Amino acid sequence: MNGRDLVRSMKAVGSAGAVQGLLTVRAAWRRRRTDASGLPPRGAERARVPGPVLSVEPAPGGGVVRFTRSELRITVTAGGALFWGWDGAGPGPSYALADAAPEPDPRAVLEPDKDGAWRVVAERMTVVVSRHGAVEVLTPGGVSLRRDLPPRWWEPAGGGPARWMQRSEVAADARFFGLGGRASGPRLRGGVYRLWNSDPGRAFGPGDDPLYLTMPVQMVVADAATHLVFHDSSWDGSVTLREGEEGAGSGHDRVGTSELRMDGGPLRCWVMVGTPARVLQTWSSLTGAAALPPAWALGHQHAREDFGNEQEVRRVVGGYHERGLPLDAVHLGIDHFEARRVFTVDRDRFPKLPVLAEELLRDGIRLVSAVDPAVGAEPGNAVYDSGSAEDAFVRDAAGEVVRGVARPGEVVHPDFTRARTRRWWGALYEERLARGFAGFRHDMNEPVSFAAFGESTLPRSARHDLEGRGGDHREAHNVYALAMARAAFEGLRELAPQERPFLISRSGWAGMQRYGGTWSGDVATGWPGVRASLSLVMGLGLSGVPYSGPDVGGSDGRPSPELYLRWFQLGAYLPFFRTHGGPRAGRREPWEFGDEVLEHARAALVERRRLLPYFMTLAHLARRSGAPYVRPLWWGAPEDRALRDCEDAFLLGDCLLVAPVLDPGTDRRAVQLPRGRWYDVVTEEAYEGPAQVLLDAPLSRVPVLVRAGAVLPVRGDDGSVELEVWAPARGRTGGGLVVVDSGDGWAEPEVERYVTRRQGGRVVVERDGDDGPGAPSLPVRVRGLES
Repeated sequence: MNGRDLVRSMKAVGSAGAVQGLLTVRAAWRRRRTDASGLPPRGAERARVPGPVLSVEPAPGGGVVRFTRSELRITVTAGGALFWGWDGAGPGPSYALADAAPEPDPRAVLEPDKDGAWRVVAERMTVVVSRHGAVEVLTPGGVSLRRDLPPRWWEPAGGGPARWMQRSEVAADARFFGLGGRASGPRLRGGVYRLWNSDPGRAFGPGDDPLYLTMPVQMVVADAATHLVFHDSSWDGSVTLREGEEGAGSGHDRVGTSELRMDGGPLRCWVMVGTPARVLQTWSSLTGAAALPPAWALGHQHAREDFGNEQEVRRVVGGYHERGLPLDAVHLGIDHFEARRVFTVDRDRFPKLPVLAEELLRDGIRLVSAVDPAVGAEPGNAVYDSGSAEDAFVRDAAGEVVRGVARPGEVVHPDFTRARTRRWWGALYEERLARGFAGFRHDMNEPVSFAAFGESTLPRSARHDLEGRGGDHREAHNVYALAMARAAFEGLRELAPQERPFLISRSGWAGMQRYGGTWSGDVATGWPGVRASLSLVMGLGLSGVPYSGPDVGGSDGRPSPELYLRWFQLGAYLPFFRTHGGPRAGRREPWEFGDEVLEHARAALVERRRLLPYFMTLAHLARRSGAPYVRPLWWGAPEDRALRDCEDAFLLGDCLLVAPVLDPGTDRRAVQLPRGRWYDVVTEEAYEGPAQVLLDAPLSRVPVLVRAGAVLPVRGDDGSVELEVWAPARGRTGGGLVVVDSGDGWAEPEVERYVTRRQGGRVVVERDGDDGPGAPSLPVRVRGLES
């Protein structure tokens, strides 16, 4: 236990009570002692590099290049992705991949290149392996996108996992995005970014790193092309980024660099090249399609950690009804558990939870339950007893069950990397469903330690099954929440096969989208927190997790009415839209901030409900193509540098451009427009891009523009779906995709494609089907004709 751990532990004593605090101190010492005996000392290390090439063994899609001190396996898949792995590493086993690795592309052949190098020429890229082990990825036209220098390993002299470092060079104009949920983005400037899922232990802002959901996934955007790179190792590590600098005509460009250091695990990598849409589609095909949320999960949700009892839930819901505010879900926090023990109910404060859930459901409101992985280690606790019988809990190197400290007190943790444990845990959700819960929020699942925030409850030497391979928490930590989400998702599919599981998880890893989405965690209340909220959503989308959002208003302190409203207006255009209150945050219902805020919040809620069919369409497109709901302005034109550097506005799908207010006292703001005609959705005034325009941003709304020619599915006055069509510019056409969804279940509805064009003084809208153009299947309303 180091000094930092001790300070944090003593803070916990003051904040959580003397008994809980003393438990955390003891747990920290115990974790430190366990690691001291359970982990081998590093000792002396030997450095290693690949050395010069010795021989080559071609194979379908690539082959194996052997060096004096390592070998490189390289394959281009039929889907256009590049895989390479050192020291014989293959694509599997991997927690990120949804299935077995895709088949190799038989047309891609490993062949000699100049200066003793070897190359593979594929449809979307050319890969060159130098005679000393550098791997360069070029466009089909020969422009270099990425050059990975020969790696370096540090191997313990006494044996054990090797540390390694991979340094890469990218174009001078390239910009970095991704790495999971980062508060400092979405563009990742120079700095060090840690790859270790962590609870910062306080409300966070743009300067805090790492956070709850990290992943070694980078999207790199340059003039020549976009590429996505994923280093498939779940060990602790860090990425040091430095943007390049162009020589302003001098010819002396400074390349951008990315240096990845890992404490262990295989050195293996996937690279995808193309447009942003293409690389995320390829990434989705590797890691799995995004889970489709039920329709209600795209509406407005409200959470409190301290509802306290059923009467308070009814009071808050009644407040929404009395004021005509749409509400789709209510989240119950840990206060509804008995002694904060998961899968229990405090029957004194929530005596008739199923009755409450039924009442809410009649009004179209679902209940969502918090679920923590920590299980109170008390005989008589049903979950603890059944888990012990299943041998479900993580053990240390000596074979003893590991005990830590979390919200219930002394706890144990299930080993979700074992299939048998996942089945046991998934079956526990039957109790939640019987209580009337329709969705689940996984919290504290990094898993976090009350003894030292930023560290795991589990010691690094704790043993995990890792699907039968065996290993320790150094490898399992970052995938712990991902495996927990899998357990819940698969269990819910068994228990309620006709319904789409709704699951959000504070932590996760590459592939998290297969099981659900995520939220911001404890973002700080303040204007920097609003910016951090947007950064997190955009960065996660570019890392393959399309469904996410912040806790509107932040997690600590009370926001000013203006701050709350501007955050609320931003949240209304993000995939996961939830307001949140609690002991630190206070009440966050819209009417708590005055009549003016209430009226403007009502307008935002009404617009969100009107756009629900559009959000549902975006959910289906995310599932089928990997495209996020929220996209950077450069999504369709990554070569546009003005757009590439714009971080304060975003595209919602292909049709809408949202320019949130991120600073106090703002009533007008500049907006960078992509190419084409754009209409203000309120005034219908037209603007031509590319350009920067100054738009009104009164307190009542944020600027929202719609692309000319767009076809938006919206909710009509009678609740049915209709098409809102915006007139295309003269001489141009437009269109859009529409998916009409039943709201739940597993049917795959048809994607309807619409085309729009001007004909004289009117707009023609046609459905583009297999049999040619046809009449729209939905009512049409045209806007923007007068502009």
